[in-house]
Amino acid sequence: MSRLAIKICGLSTPDTVGAAVRAGAAHLGFVHFPKSPRHVEAEHIRALAAPVPSHVGRVAVVVDPADETVAALAATGSLTALQLHGKETPERAAALRARFGIPVWKAISVKTGTDIAAAKAYAGAVDLLLFDAKTPDGAALPGGMGLRFDWNLLRGVAVPAPWGLSGGLSIDNVAEAVAITRAPLVDISSGVESGPGIKDVDKIIAFCKAAEPS
Repeated sequence: MSRLAIKICGLSTPDTVGAAVRAGAAHLGFVHFPKSPRHVEAEHIRALAAPVPSHVGRVAVVVDPADETVAALAATGSLTALQLHGKETPERAAALRARFGIPVWKAISVKTGTDIAAAKAYAGAVDLLLFDAKTPDGAALPGGMGLRFDWNLLRGVAVPAPWGLSGGLSIDNVAEAVAITRAPLVDISSGVESGPGIKDVDKIIAFCKAAEPS
């Protein structure tokens, strides 16, 4: 089995970016969504990503972005992927990938097995699917709320693209989550925070150790 990939999302400071890199994260996530407590502007992403080794991915997380928003992010030259976390259709995802030449990830909101089955529509349109917990109707944010879904829904499922698991992961449960789902990638945000949007260096390190105990 190949090494588990870890993504630490919602980073906004040089010290937490450095901690994630040192702890072995394969991807760093930067949220570009003004309603989020983790929001960072495009130029801030450029500065945070500048010292990151080339083998570590830099992912911008956006929600139903306008082309102008993606253009500003792409212009930083810092990104290895664009993560769509809204209601983007397969057609919209494919169009963004084609126009900007950046690999596209799509977060899939999951509550039932039907939601996982619906992800098949994105096969060929995106480079990676990220299964996240569905937030309640009317929630201010589409993710990053520490919610989880029933991981057994993914047990034995043939996912039609590279994929990862997100939503409600923590230092205490990530090993269980990987054992159940066989996820090749895990993505955490609020689970390594000391407060909304405030990443904790010690928690980042502990999570990476818990995810890769060997």
